Amino acid sequence: MPGKSDKQQQDMAWRAIGGLVGLATAFVARKAIGFAWEKATGRKPPMDTESLDIDLSEAIGYAIVMGVGMQVAQIVAGRAARRRYDAWKAVKATARDAVS
Repeated sequence: MPGKSDKQQQDMAWRAIGGLVGLATAFVARKAIGFAWEKATGRKPPMDTESLDIDLSEAIGYAIVMGVGMQVAQIVAGRAARRRYDAWKAVKATARDAVS
């Protein structure tokens, strides 16, 4: 990209990668947490937590489990992706220095 520094390009690359990792993590975590909820409770996860057909304690419990689970998944996946990205940048920089 003309006019962009390496730092700006790397930041843009990380934002794109981080966004994709976030989307994938959210999708997988939601499925995994829903599966675990169903196995633990014997019921499907409540999709409409505002529905009066769902017990208040179940709706709150599901919200807590989903919120904590999603945040933990995002932290773990984001940190793993960042480690891999930083390692890739270091290899790329070493290769560039060896060629120079």
